[in-house]
Amino acid sequence: MAQRTVLFVLFDGVQSLDVTGPLEVFAGAENVTPGTYRVRTASLDGGPVRTSSGLTLVPDEALTDVAAPHTLLVPGGQGTRLADPRLTDWLRTHAPRARRLVSVCTGAILLAAAGLLDGRRATTHWAYCDKLARDHPAVAVDPDPIYVRDGHVLTSAGVTSGIDLALALVEEDLNRDAALTVARHLVVFLRRPGNQAQFSAQLAAQTARREPLREVQQWITEHPAADLSVEALAARARLSPRHFARAFHADTGTTPGRYVDSVRLEHARRLLEDTADGIEEISRASGYGTPEAMRRAFIRTLGTSPAEYRRRFHPAPAH
Repeated sequence: MAQRTVLFVLFDGVQSLDVTGPLEVFAGAENVTPGTYRVRTASLDGGPVRTSSGLTLVPDEALTDVAAPHTLLVPGGQGTRLADPRLTDWLRTHAPRARRLVSVCTGAILLAAAGLLDGRRATTHWAYCDKLARDHPAVAVDPDPIYVRDGHVLTSAGVTSGIDLALALVEEDLNRDAALTVARHLVVFLRRPGNQAQFSAQLAAQTARREPLREVQQWITEHPAADLSVEALAARARLSPRHFARAFHADTGTTPGRYVDSVRLEHARRLLEDTADGIEEISRASGYGTPEAMRRAFIRTLGTSPAEYRRRFHPAPAH
């Protein structure tokens, strides 16, 4: 198996975890299967860079001296907001030579500025998706997934999603066992699916301003298997169903039904990931009632069945 060079681009204002998270994954894979990855870091002039949190990172070399890598990884951070034009120029010229081009968080903004995402589907941290779409209309920005693959170009969402993407690449390059070993060492799940939402149902929706509605939101989260019809929830909030539905949407930006759907899906997903409970038991506990209803919800939202989701993303027990 040929050794793959993974080159991390460093610059002032980089987000440290965007670098160190994926780096630990590839370095861990090299420890598991020696000779598979050569991990390198480089800055424009080869000098140290200061991360957004104040850490100093010392690169291995200057970008001007590196050979074309197998995988070029561009992290994000505050430094992407006013990036050095020399960095954008270097990416425009040299990034296409990499076999695989990867960004973490707002690193996608640097790729877009270099014209490397034109005509491609991509994502970035949810807080910057609108900016990416506005500033680069040739990019098809998808704000929902934690990572997106379009050919040899892969973009991921905020911070820890870079670890998910790196684990997915290790599994692709080597095998599931190697990726699982690295994930266990880092004490993370093997990986979340790329089309999983960037944030939970509770974070995706706004927290209601009015206390009765906030209490209803909490109730939904804690009782996904309960009667969560508009009528039942309205009675909890001591409002008429019509007033409740209108107020809930005004305060949270979503309808009660969609919020309930998101909470139930998230609850079921976590049970599939974290427990050995059966599909029928999970469907009841999550409020779906039947496995078929849960299956339809999973396929509609995640593009996979609950059984396949568990097969791919439930960590195997350690031996």
